[in-house]
Amino acid sequence: MHILIIGAAGMIGRKLTQHLLETGRLADKPISSIDLVDVITPETPQSTGAVITCRQADLSDPATAPALVESRPDVIFHLAAIVSGEAEADFDKGYRINLDGTRALFDAIRTQHDTRSYRPRVVFASSIAVVGAPLPYPIPDDFHTTPLTSYGTQKAICELLLADYTRRGIFDGVGIRLPTICIRPGKPNKAASGFFSNILREPLVGQEAILPVPDTIRHWHASPRSAVGFMIHAATMDTDAIGPRRNLSMPGVSATVGEQIEALRRVAGDSAVRLIRREPDPTIIAMCEGWAPGFEATRAKSLGFHAESNFEEIIRAHIEDELEGVQ
Repeated sequence: MHILIIGAAGMIGRKLTQHLLETGRLADKPISSIDLVDVITPETPQSTGAVITCRQADLSDPATAPALVESRPDVIFHLAAIVSGEAEADFDKGYRINLDGTRALFDAIRTQHDTRSYRPRVVFASSIAVVGAPLPYPIPDDFHTTPLTSYGTQKAICELLLADYTRRGIFDGVGIRLPTICIRPGKPNKAASGFFSNILREPLVGQEAILPVPDTIRHWHASPRSAVGFMIHAATMDTDAIGPRRNLSMPGVSATVGEQIEALRRVAGDSAVRLIRREPDPTIIAMCEGWAPGFEATRAKSLGFHAESNFEEIIRAHIEDELEGVQ
């Protein structure tokens, strides 16, 4: 089986690659090769079986997508995106990468499909940002897409494209509306939601973190471990069970910032909590007020997708996976 991961240098891309190399199989088929692609050259992981190719490429470059799909990968994971805060700050860049790049990929697959009867499985990393306030709680699966950010708008448009290209038989697509992934390892990025991870990740290693929003902000979360599980299940499941509505809101944990902090206190103690410094940011607060508090995710659960059941599990998953089990 030949696999293509676009956005492979990002956190989910790296963890997904690691999982695939450790298992060596996907959908009960041995993995023969993995192409890793990003705007920065992905690091070459160790592999005892699959042939690994690492490539630096910009998906918004018209020449990139045709070159990526020319080898006809069996499964394509499309994880590449400009994150929410950057997409809001840089209108042109957000639409060029998040929308134009995705459309270019889908059309490159269409060209291969038309000439060589090619129909891969495409797993697209969408976002809960496709919905916007006013929102019920929990949000039902059939709630309309009303994004209130450029990032959410770009993802919603791509969801429509994915459903239509799948309907026309060009590829077999599954759109995964990811919760906010927490706790993200590494350094803070430009995502407006990054503080959700920052206020836990840094205190767990004795460092100060900035909290720009009130404790009452409620949001929807899942761990990186769950995110990889979502991707693998989407790549291997029987998509006949999904039907024509190909974009799914993933399960997760609904928690307020205050509940996050209390979970941190239970796991790591008062000393960790004292490292959180409150500095209100009106811009981020305004954005948060339109964010999703939580989803029913009934369809995804019925189709076999799973996530954590409480925030302590999310924190402990980070400790196990990133801190070698030591807090």
